Amino acid sequence: MTTVQPGSRRATGIDRTVRRPRGVTTARAARVTTEGAAERQSVLARGPVTLSYYLVGGAALLLLAIGVVMVLSASSISSIRENDGNPYGYFLDQAKFALLGLPLMFVASRVPVAWYRKIAWPALAVGLALQALIFTPLARGEKGNTNWIMLPGVGQTIQPSEFLKLALALWLGLVLARKSALLHKWQHVLVPGLVVSALALGLVLAGHDLGTVLVMAALVAGTMFVAGVPLKWFGLAAVMGAGAAAFLVVTSRNRMDRIMAVFGSDCDTSAACYQTQHGLWGLGTGGISGVGLGASREKWSYLPEAHNDYIFAILGEELGLLGTLLVLALFAALAFGLIRIVRRHEDPFVKIATGGIAAWILGQALINIGVVIGLLPVIGVPLPLVSAGGSALIATLLAMGIVLSFARSEPGAPEALRARRGTVRRSLAVVTGRRRG
Repeated sequence: MTTVQPGSRRATGIDRTVRRPRGVTTARAARVTTEGAAERQSVLARGPVTLSYYLVGGAALLLLAIGVVMVLSASSISSIRENDGNPYGYFLDQAKFALLGLPLMFVASRVPVAWYRKIAWPALAVGLALQALIFTPLARGEKGNTNWIMLPGVGQTIQPSEFLKLALALWLGLVLARKSALLHKWQHVLVPGLVVSALALGLVLAGHDLGTVLVMAALVAGTMFVAGVPLKWFGLAAVMGAGAAAFLVVTSRNRMDRIMAVFGSDCDTSAACYQTQHGLWGLGTGGISGVGLGASREKWSYLPEAHNDYIFAILGEELGLLGTLLVLALFAALAFGLIRIVRRHEDPFVKIATGGIAAWILGQALINIGVVIGLLPVIGVPLPLVSAGGSALIATLLAMGIVLSFARSEPGAPEALRARRGTVRRSLAVVTGRRRG
């Protein structure tokens, strides 16, 4: 009889040694293990291994290029009126932020994934601290929203909630990945994930920016979905969120007017429905190919926020249906690249953080376009990478850089990118090399 010694693995019940079946040699077991790993790797690497990287990077850069051109066109008349006759005022600001954001995007794309895990907590702390500055004399407001702060000594305002979105996505990716085995218990979903998320949303809501709160709520939902939180809890959260949103709407005359402008039977097109009506007129005037770049009529002080929240209407007027379909196709390509990273990457932190960023960027784009085409009330969120706005543009480019860093670490992607760089260098050497003799 075999004696079990006290304290041994068998006595404590923690013997997890994998035993080979009888008749299976060590060589055969190793071959089966190798074949299984190879099959799993082939599934992960199905399709071009660098496709996610080029989809995200290419779509983001093309949307940025379209956005800079459209800001120049849509803002020229307003800029003449507000910048002492200079038609390039808003365009130069947007170009400045683009030239600042592109290097940040490039640097972020080269930072290792492990570094983003390390900065998740500090980034969240900085984001919350910046957002809390809206309660100080540095706060600046516009049209009922107090969601900007003035940087002392610089003379530049920033919108801290844009950077808080990115920090929250990284932080939720880290926390939910560590708790992945416990997310079937509501206590581990609530603390600290939902508690800290509610704090972040509450700080933004204190500035009366309901549109940004809705986008951040989509971001939180995206991370929870990818992390594997049970779907039944999403229904409960949706009911509670709808109730909270309804309360915030009925207690605000301005928000009620916006709702009635879309869903009411009788709306004054010279007041509450004015912006929605002119946005639809801009889209309708464009037809198939548009009236021509720079030839918009609505931008002549008819359509408010033509270069910002309603830039999609000017794009449709000047570039027509073809221009709007091009923008939608680029957002679809961006969505495909982001979803591909979530499906293919092996790191739970990367999956969850990418899911949050995808919900933020794509959700905000859907809200903006829904507002312009009259399906949603005027909420006041920009079209990512296209609308004017320095904080939004820099934060979005940083997010794209982080996602590119994630894409560079997909299975097989590092080797493919290194091989491609080597091929390019050899080709350039052939092209630029001098002939002998």
